[in-house]
This record gives sequence, structure tokens and C-alpha cells, in this order.
Amino acid sequence: MPSKATAKSASAKPGTGKKLVIVESPAKSKTIGKYLGEGFVVEASIGHIRDLPQPSELPAELKKTALGKFAVDLENGFKPYYVVSPDKKKKVAELKAQLKDADELYLATDGDREGEAIAWHLLEVLKPKVPVHRMTFSEITKESLQRALENLRELDTDLVDAQETRRVLDRLYGYEISPVLWRKIARGLSAGRVQSVVTRMVVERERERMAFRAASYWDLVGTFTPVASAPDAGETFKARLVALDGRRVASGRDFNDAGEQTGKNVAHLDQASATDLAAALETADFAVRSMEHKPYSRRPAAPFTTSTLQQEAGRKLRFTSKSTMQVAQRLYENGYITYMRTDSSSLSDEAVNAARRQASELYGAEYVPQAKRVYPNKSANAQEAHEAIRPSGDAFRTPAQVAQQLGRDEFRLYELIWKRTVASQMADAKGSTATIRLGAVTAGPGAAQDAEFSVSGTVITFRGFLAAYEEGTDEVRGSEDTDADRRLPNVKENDALRATDVAALGHETSPPPRFTEASLTKEMEEREIGRPSTYASTISTIMDRGYVRKQGSALVPSWVAFSVVRLLERHFSDYVDYKFTAGMETGLDRIAKGEEEGADWLKHFYFGSGNETGLLSIVNNLGEIDARDINSVPITDSLTLRVGKFGPYLESSVPTLDEKTGEIIESIRANVPEDLAPDELTAEKALELMNTAAPEERRLGVDPASGNAVLAKNGRYGAYVTEVITEPTADELANLPVEYYKNGKPKPPKKPVKAKPRTGSLFQSMTVESVSLEEALALMSLPRVLGVDAEGAEITVQNGRFGPYLKKGTDSRSIGSEEEIFTITLEQALEIYSQPKQRGARTAVPPLAEFGEDPVSGKPIVVKEGRFGPYITDGITNITVPRSTSVEELSRESAVELLAEKREKGPIKRTAKAPARRKVAAKK
Repeated sequence: MPSKATAKSASAKPGTGKKLVIVESPAKSKTIGKYLGEGFVVEASIGHIRDLPQPSELPAELKKTALGKFAVDLENGFKPYYVVSPDKKKKVAELKAQLKDADELYLATDGDREGEAIAWHLLEVLKPKVPVHRMTFSEITKESLQRALENLRELDTDLVDAQETRRVLDRLYGYEISPVLWRKIARGLSAGRVQSVVTRMVVERERERMAFRAASYWDLVGTFTPVASAPDAGETFKARLVALDGRRVASGRDFNDAGEQTGKNVAHLDQASATDLAAALETADFAVRSMEHKPYSRRPAAPFTTSTLQQEAGRKLRFTSKSTMQVAQRLYENGYITYMRTDSSSLSDEAVNAARRQASELYGAEYVPQAKRVYPNKSANAQEAHEAIRPSGDAFRTPAQVAQQLGRDEFRLYELIWKRTVASQMADAKGSTATIRLGAVTAGPGAAQDAEFSVSGTVITFRGFLAAYEEGTDEVRGSEDTDADRRLPNVKENDALRATDVAALGHETSPPPRFTEASLTKEMEEREIGRPSTYASTISTIMDRGYVRKQGSALVPSWVAFSVVRLLERHFSDYVDYKFTAGMETGLDRIAKGEEEGADWLKHFYFGSGNETGLLSIVNNLGEIDARDINSVPITDSLTLRVGKFGPYLESSVPTLDEKTGEIIESIRANVPEDLAPDELTAEKALELMNTAAPEERRLGVDPASGNAVLAKNGRYGAYVTEVITEPTADELANLPVEYYKNGKPKPPKKPVKAKPRTGSLFQSMTVESVSLEEALALMSLPRVLGVDAEGAEITVQNGRFGPYLKKGTDSRSIGSEEEIFTITLEQALEIYSQPKQRGARTAVPPLAEFGEDPVSGKPIVVKEGRFGPYITDGITNITVPRSTSVEELSRESAVELLAEKREKGPIKRTAKAPARRKVAAKK
């Protein structure tokens, strides 16, 4: 853990008077450089310069020490072993060169844990011999930087300790638990302290939807007009049935998720009773039974925190959490808003005064309350030193004043932040709410029934903060018409009403809504899972890992996520427990405040203490984990969904007769479409998939030459045929040569050579159901040798991934169709080889999107469809579009940002590898 001493020079060397300021990003350095003026040189570290290496990258002499497993010294206070990242060595050299000519060093990275850790790493690597100052600011303006220079401080090693503890904690968690997922589910999966818990949230919501059973209920809606009003007076209004014979009419909230009625003493109407009641009320005499008026008042929402900004940008701008933070980062670095990673909703006095002044100027003095508004922080661990996210400066720039300076996305987000900040210091919205209750008693045959209807409406008499801004809302299950802002007629008690239409309406209860990025962020904040700075990256991570995908704006978990969560819940229950995870965040906050030591906290977490078990003991005593059970979800008594190596599939446990061959098939399988959400895989849907699925394999017969059975199969890469090579029989083993016997028992060869079955992909015109034995034998005989050319080079014809082709040494040539594989002659092949080789003959495909010229290369930025999905390119630099972002969500700014990040990383260095053997598609 970091030393409590802060490196400072004992004496300043005589020099040039140059002051070196180091920040994280080039954009931030440019903006700060404009304000600091002469004598200051501003450089960017471009993020962290050091990190934990992979254990495999450790020096040989350290791999067998206590550092070897995690690059963390478990025996010496969990001390991390850091290395300068390969792509940062040049940057470190540049910073050292700049420091040689400097008289002072200012570490001006962000004021949160991450920024403090970057500053500490810079200090450790640069080893300055000049005075060092820690400089922090929440906004990049001339006034803020001047205040920062007047309030320099030393490095906060408690913040560094907290950040370093978090980094080590995540390494321990991921490196101990992820290998269990690899062994029992699939390679490439990962577990994380926050990501696994957030994945569990999404999976649990889907489980609730899967278990949900809809309940139906009916009510009435009537259209009414005051009898005393003129027919064209425009006083018609609608009201809903709320009570029948004194009992409240059942609504969605009176049923649980199992479809059972939970409401007591309520009138539950079915279709027949509702329809009969509606008919009986058509001619009934209605009257106003009561009028109730209440004053209405609504307060503005607090200024933005990181969480609420992501939520509101998702609702109103349709931004993802990741794109919200990317745009906010650019606004901050260019001096338009304050720091965008904060859980504080408080504003500085300067900001409050600026907001009140602007509200008064734009909307009038009556829109500003006499007292300043103060918003308490929701989070108990909110950092009071930070402000809420607001426009920068002691006087805010209006959206109109920055419209020409900002890109489209930056402008929209700035406008949202500006509106929210100004509205937060404005007066309450005022008005009144009226509720009318009206009713009638049915007439005609049958028992009379007393039906009571109700309608409410709100009239805003003073808009207050609503003149500037109104907060959005998420989808709420069972939300019904609130009648807000509805105009009501001018009626009084006992006034007669005419029912012009009474209709029976049927309803079904709805399952819990899936999380959106906005509602998931809100849930993470309420449960205190993660920190504001991690919300966006966590959601992006679970999407990039394939645990969650987007369906519209909803987040849908994959079946792999179900397996991962099930394993973690059974064997690492504490580590996906919401309270336990929130408790870890509280522990890190205590370390940041200096109330606890990071090394002691990690020791308790990993090794345990007293009666509490640590992670190491849990991993070492997992016992037997049934992988098949972990990867199985029962759908019906006979159908089970299994998560296989190549995706989810259904398997039947009931033997079935193959009508074509007369054979008994022990189990039938059917692939599950990737775009089918888990809650949509009902028993009916599963049976449909099983009934319409192509057979996984079909026996075609026996190869007369080898005696081996020949099968047609559906595999991961398409349909194919293969032969079955059987193990030697007892008689065959008995006739083994003498060298295979020892003590009278057959002894296998030291290196038995197992014959590889011949295979062949089906042509596009063939199917598993239609391919014949003769066609299969022909396919398995490929490649077909046509002969040799004049130089003696052999020419073959075969079928490949991209179609049929000829091959002569390393020279390959495409041919017209798959059927030509068996008809093309040597003479025709020689004719093809006599022609110049054609390249790039494919029809040009138009780009998916275009974003104008790149500011760095000056070349056009386009989005193209590539072999591995859509990618962004300027013709020089390519970057794959992140899985968490759709092409439609891309903006010019985000495309420029992604290309810039790729340039900073530089080209990927690839080590030479032995050519991989192509795998034969295996049965699931």
C-alpha cells in the first residue's frame, strides 16, 4: 500500500522557472493550457501509466514467489507489483524529459480516487527532485484554476490506498472465481465484484418474468356530460369505475405475480359481469356525488449526480450510459461542465447564485424563491468536497451561447445539464387537484347495483421550475392513467350527468418491466452497488461479455448469464449478495477516509478471520460442482434447456421413434434462437421448436469400402456428413500382435494412433433430411485430384468456407458452383489458371453510416460491415463498433472518440503462433 510520505524536494534547483503540470488527457491539457498562461507547461499522461501485469508477464524469478498468482504479494501486506504499460513507456520518457527542465511539478489529475492514484503512480515513476504540488479543481475555468493554485495540497494517500485496495480486490475476486466458470460453463467467461452482482440483478428480473402468471380483470370507462350544459359546450369528460356496491373495484395491484387475487373485499369483475353492468348503466341516471379540491405543489429535482445524469440522458436523449459519460467527459475537459463523476447533489455558493440569477433574468423574479435551495445527498458516502454536475463558471453560459461551439450530442447533454441546474433553484410549481366522484344505480331486471366512478384533474396555476425543466420517469409496472393536467367540467355536487357511452374494458396484469440502462443505474445506486464512476463501464462490461443484450431499450440476459449466476449463487453466495457487495463499497469508503488500512481489509477478505471464512478457503473447498446441472434449466417435465459449448439448446428426455429409419432416438435436441428472450421460452414455444427442428443427425447407411456407418449431422458451422469409426472389438483385441500383450493381457500401443473420421460439408442445395449415402461418400472423398500441370504441380478441387475453389500449391482460384466440384475437368482448370488472377471482384457494399472528415487524418469516417461485425474506419485506422453500441446509436463525436482511442493504443503486437487445426464440428 502507498507510503504515507509525500515526495518533495528538499531544495529547489536553480532553473528556468518552468512549471510542469500533468493531467490525464490531451483535451484537458489543451483547455488548461489556455488559462494557466506563461511559465506553465501542461502535459497529459493519457490515463494510468502503470498497472498490475498478467502473472504470465512477471519476470521468471518472481513467478515462483508469493507474487506469482496475482502479481500481488500475499505475504507482505498484499503489496502490488506494478509495471509501466508497454504503450506508456514513450510517454513516461517524454514526461521525464520535461521534468528535467522544470522547477516545480503540479499533479493536476482528477480529485477522485482514480485521479489520486494516477498522481501517485506519476510520483513513483518520475521520482521528481523538485517541489511537488497536488492541484485539484471541479471545473476547468480561469476562476476555478486560480482558486486551485491558491489551495494546493499534498497527495491524499488514504484515497490512493482505497483505489489500490479496490484494484487488488478486483484482481483477487476475478482470478479466483473466473477459472471456476471456465471449467464448469465455458472458456472466456469472467466474474467481477460488481459485474457479477449486476448480472444477477438482470437475471433475477428475468426469472420474475418467467415465473409471472397474468391475471385478468375488467372495469368500466364512461363518457359523461353535464345535463345542464349545452351539447356543444365541450364539457364532456371520461371517468373510470372505482366502486361497486360500496366495494372497491379490483385493479392490477390486487393480484400477485402468480396471478392470484390478494386484494381483500374488492369487486373482481369478469368479462360477462362487466359487459352486463355496462349495458345496465347506459340508461341509468348519473349525478355528481362529491367534489374534492386539494392544493397542488411540486418541487424541482436535485442537480445531477453521475447516476441521475445517466438515467435522465437515457430517458430523454436515448443515450447509453457509456455514451453519456463519453460526451460528459468531453464537455468537462473542454471547460463546459464541472467534473462528471460525483455522487454529490450539492452546489457551491457561486453556482447557486449563478442559477438564481439566470432564472430571474430568463423567467422573472417571481420564479426564484426567497431562500436558496439546498439538496441533501442521498448517498451516505457522498464526497462532500465534490459538487453536482453543472455548467462551469461563476456565470453560466446558456445553451444558445454555446450552440455553435458544440457538436450535436455535446449540445444536447449540455442543454440538459443547464436546464436541470437552473430549475433546481427555481420556485415550486403550484396548482390545484380536483376529484369528482359520480354514480348511479342500475335499473331494469335483476338486482340493482350501485356503481361509482371517479376522475381527477390537475390545473397548474404557476409553472415555477416547470418553465425550465421537467424530470423524466421510467416505466412502472401497473401504472394507470393519473389524469394529470386533465381539464374537468364546471360542476357541483348533485348535478345531473348524462352517460353518452359506458364501455367494459378488459385488462391483464403485466410482469415486472425489464431493466433499461437508466433503471438499472438507478437500482445500482439505491442498492449502493459500485460507485458512480463505475456504473457505465459495468453495464458495458456485462454486454461485451455476452451476459446481457439490448432488445430495444430493455436489457435481456443470455442463458449463459443464467448459468453463471446459478453457479455463483450456489457456491459463492456472499460474493453476489447485494448487502455484502454494498458492504465492500462501505469498506473502501472507510479506507478512503483513513479509518481503516487497506492491507488489513484485504487480509480479512481473502484469508478470513475468526469465524468468518475468506475467499481462499471457499475456493479451496468448493467440492464437486455438477456442470450439467449448473447448465440446465427445466422447461417442462420432459424438456430441458441446456447451455452448451456452442449455445443454448433444448433436449428431450423421452425416447422417440424415427419414422424414416425405424430407429429409437434416445434424445432429441433443438437449438434455441439467440434472439429469443428467456421469458419467451414457454412450454408451448419449446414444443414448437422441438417439432420444427431439423434432426440433429441421420444415419445414411454403411460405406461398402470401409464398413463404417455414415451420418448426416447439423453442426455449429452448418450441416455435414461424417463416418463413425468404431473402437476395436474383443475379437480384434485378441488377435493383436504379441508386442501388444503383457502378462497375457492386451496392452495398447504407447502412442495409439486414432483414425480421423472423414467429413464433408453439405452443399447449399442439400439438407440432412435429403442427402443420400452416395452423395455423402462423394463429399467425404474431397478434395478431388484433377491431375498435374506442365510443371508437375498437382491441381485439386474442393469446397471451402467461401465456396468451391481450385488449388495448385498456394494458388487458389474460385469456380462457379458447388456442383462443378464433381464435373470440372483438368483442361477447364488449366484454362482458369491461364487467366490473370482476379482480385477484389466483389460488388462494393455501401457504408452503413458516414460521419464526415476525421479531424486528425482529414479522411472521411465511415462505418462498414466487416467479417466480425460493423467497424469504424477513416481508411487508416479501424476500430470495431463496441457490442454495447448499435450502429444507429453512433454519432460523429463518438466515432471520432473511438478512432482517437485506437490511435493512442497503437497497433496490436501479435506473436507468431503455430497454425490452428480446424476443429471438426462436434455433437452438442
